[in-house]
Amino acid sequence: MVSYNYEEDSGAVDEVIQEHIRNLIKHIGEDPERQGLAKTPTRATLAIQYLTQGYQQDIQEIVNEAIFDEQYDDMITVKDIEFYSLCEHHILPFFGKCHVGYLPNKKIIGLSKIPRLVDAFARRLQIQERLTYQIAQIVNEVLSPRGVAVVMEAQHMCMMIRGVEKQHSSTITNVMLGAFREDNATRAEFMNSL
Repeated sequence: MVSYNYEEDSGAVDEVIQEHIRNLIKHIGEDPERQGLAKTPTRATLAIQYLTQGYQQDIQEIVNEAIFDEQYDDMITVKDIEFYSLCEHHILPFFGKCHVGYLPNKKIIGLSKIPRLVDAFARRLQIQERLTYQIAQIVNEVLSPRGVAVVMEAQHMCMMIRGVEKQHSSTITNVMLGAFREDNATRAEFMNSL
């Protein structure tokens, strides 16, 4: 499926989610009918639907035949891809930058497709470790390259505004496949490019 703008079609509001949000507002001690909150169940539902749209996205449709035969065989890196996701443990945001590199095996992908693939997996309930792995796996699956590297650096609101309340910590995860795992020089070249 193609990305859908829920805010343009109020008929797309999931009424079950909307009712749950209305009940949540009520159960925390607020009045869901109060002027400032009256439209919150609808707005929050649209936000949740947008932030989890990755569940409805089709990877083949994202790639959309944008894989091209090419003899280029040096490293390709798309870095500083901004991403936003929701922690599956607290349903609080985590966000940061993703860096994706691959060594082509006679095939390349349109550069805009890599950020779209990152978003397709980030727009789900996630943990950063799984997200990093899923991005590496999908690039590996659609391209069959000689190697794939993914590094993600993120800040987690669940650590910043609750629990340990550490405002300046970040979490770095990486997945190295193929030549990036097997060859220290290739891995170092990728890491140095970041």
